[in-house]
This record gives sequence, structure tokens and C-alpha cells, in this order.
Amino acid sequence: MKPVKVGLLGLGTVGTGVVRIVEGNQEDLSSQVGSPILIERIAVNNSNKPRDIEVDPAKITTDPWDVIRDPEIDVIVEVMGGIDGTKEYILEALDRGKHVVTANKDLMALHGSEILAKAQEKQCDVFYEASVAGGIPIIRTLIEGFSSDKIMKIIGIVNGTTNYILTKMSQEGASYNDVLKEAQDLGYAEADPTSDVEGLDAARKMAILGTLGFRTNVELHDVSVSGISKVSKADIAFAKRLGYEIKLLGIAERQDEEFSISVQPTLIRTSHPLASVNGVFNAVYVYGEAVGETMFYGAGAGAMPTATSIVADLVAIIKNLKLGVNGLKQKVPYKQKKLKSDEDIFYKNFLLLHVDDKAGVLAKITQVFAEYDVSLDSVVQQANANNPDAEIIIVTHNASKASMNKVLRHFKELKVIHRIKSHYRVEG
Repeated sequence: MKPVKVGLLGLGTVGTGVVRIVEGNQEDLSSQVGSPILIERIAVNNSNKPRDIEVDPAKITTDPWDVIRDPEIDVIVEVMGGIDGTKEYILEALDRGKHVVTANKDLMALHGSEILAKAQEKQCDVFYEASVAGGIPIIRTLIEGFSSDKIMKIIGIVNGTTNYILTKMSQEGASYNDVLKEAQDLGYAEADPTSDVEGLDAARKMAILGTLGFRTNVELHDVSVSGISKVSKADIAFAKRLGYEIKLLGIAERQDEEFSISVQPTLIRTSHPLASVNGVFNAVYVYGEAVGETMFYGAGAGAMPTATSIVADLVAIIKNLKLGVNGLKQKVPYKQKKLKSDEDIFYKNFLLLHVDDKAGVLAKITQVFAEYDVSLDSVVQQANANNPDAEIIIVTHNASKASMNKVLRHFKELKVIHRIKSHYRVEG
């Protein structure tokens, strides 16, 4: 049984997890694939850095090209991150006939179509399960489990940092800034949390899921993005009163062959399964035309959950290698991209307005909604002891994004409205 030799790019927390699983589960893994799996070469930034795992120094290099160009290496596992340089490593590996496993969501969101096309050309596998939702096997599920179905909608909580923040705000009444600081102290948020809290990380993951679910090339700029940094305790409290939780949701949906994808804070009914996904956990809800509703839940990050997905991809590649079918299952988008216009994107809306506290204001506001053909589901007006303005909470029926944009522009010109405090999508 000739061993399969693996080159590892990166030995951080996830890379260390990969080594632990491969070496610790060698007997089980070998029995699955019919041969030993050896991590032959490892590229690191600093060969003198203290590590939590013992590795043969002869396997270590500080030059990734040493790993890529090693003729003994069968599979490259990339967990170093980065985009431009990493893309070149992967394309060169494919040119040399090596298969690739990557956890790099940024790379796959931006350059996935090019990488997958190269893999198909070279009859190599590129698997990237760990790039979305950590230990949840959602990518393989979309490719294989839904291969006979037509996916109509994907809703994802795919960023643990933002879900942790919103959960703490909801359950403890804490402020956004206080919870963000706590998340940073616990290591759930980076020192610069912009990518997470402004929705960019989730957008990259939704671009990947949309590409797989709709079989078309979804690019990052196709995703409409809004983050959670403006979500307040008051917003969450008002949502709760109406029977909703606020979550940062990625929403990809299609009708006929047109689709839309967004990432935004969204009110979701407390009865919906996604409303009870708390803390750093992730979940992806998928609606298939035939199967109906399904949901996948689990750890969205962390060394061992992510490493588990990586090693599962490694096992799948080696099985294909034994069968001689590498590259034959590679899914390259084949459908023409047709994005919905704002006139064709419909959803319910939540608005919190600060307005003049006097008679006739509500009539002027409802007149604006009527002018742009937006009907209302509920309207609540109340005084606020801490605010001289009256507060009006409105939930609309389904309305087009274009119509709501017109309403919001008109509101900014309406003197009786002092401030559009909050505006969120409502789902479920």
C-alpha cells in the first residue's frame, strides 16, 4: 500500500488540527482509503516558532514553493490564508497535477471559478468544504445531496462572531460595543472586526453557497451587504415585542432563473429554527423545490471542527485517486447569471421612525407608503420618556426593494420625520 503524501501550507491553529487528526486517526483513515496518509512537507512562516505539536524539523520549510514543486507530494492542503500569492500556489499545484484542499473562503469567493476551471482542465480535485461554516458539511450537501433537486432558497447564519454578539445583546440586554469588546477578549472577534461585523466575511461565504446552489458564477459584488454595527438594544427589544429575533442572515433566493443574494441584519420569527441558533454556532437553511425545508447546524469555526472538514475532503480526494476519477466530479458553474432587479426583490420591512409627537403625523406617513404601493402589516406608535419625539414601529407586507427605497428617500424629505432610526428586512 503506497502511502499518499500530503503537503501542508500553514501550521497555525487549523493546520495543527489537521496534523493531529491525520496522525491520531491514521488507522481509521488508512482503512477508509486503503493506504497510509503521510504529511510529507509543511510550509510555515517561522520555522523557530514554538508549536503545540511536535513535527519532524526535516519536513518544515519556510518556502511554500518547496512544497508545491515536490514531485512526491500528491495533495496540497492550504490553510495559510491570503489571496494573490495563495492563488498562484494553488494554480501551480494544479498545473503539476496535484489535488488541492483549501479552507480559504476569500480565495474561493474571489477566484473560485478560475481555480475550478483549471482543476477541470487538469483533471484534478479542488475541495473546499471548510471554507464555509467550519465543521458543517454544507458544500458537499449542496453538490451531492441536492444534485437531483432545484434549490430555491438558502438562508445562512454563517459568521459566528456576529451571531455571538447578537445573541448576547438579545439574551442579556448588553450594548453592541460592550459585547464586541467581550468577543475580542475571548478571541471570537479580531482586533479589527470590520470583516465580521460589516458582513464581508458572511458575504464571501454566501457567494460560494449561491454559486453552488444556483449553478451560476456568483461574484462578491453580486451580494448586497449590510453589517450589524448599527443594531441597538432598542432594535432588539422592539423586535422581541413583535415576536422576532435579529440575526445577521445571508439570504440567497431565486425565482425562475433569476436570483438575488444579500447579507443583512434581519428580523426572523422566533418560531423559525434559525432564530434559536445562538452563540458562535452556524446554521444553513436550504429550501429545495422537491425536498422542501432542511437545516444544517453545527460549529462554524474552531481548529478541530474546521480541520475535520479538511481531512474529510482529503479522504474524498484519495478515494477518487484510488478509483481514477479525480476531476470528474468537479462542479464548474454552467448557468448564465441573471440577477434580479430591485423591482423584482420582495420582502417585508421593519422600520423604527422618530417623528413629531402631534396629530396628523401618522396619516402623512401612511400616505407616503400608499403613494409607492407599499401596504402595511402593523403600526405601533408610542411615546418614549427618554426621547422628545414619538416612536413609530412599522412592519410592511411584502414590498419591492425599489418601492421601499423610494419610500425611504421620501421620508428623508418629510419634515415630520426627524430620523429613520432603523430599517431591517423581515423574514419568516
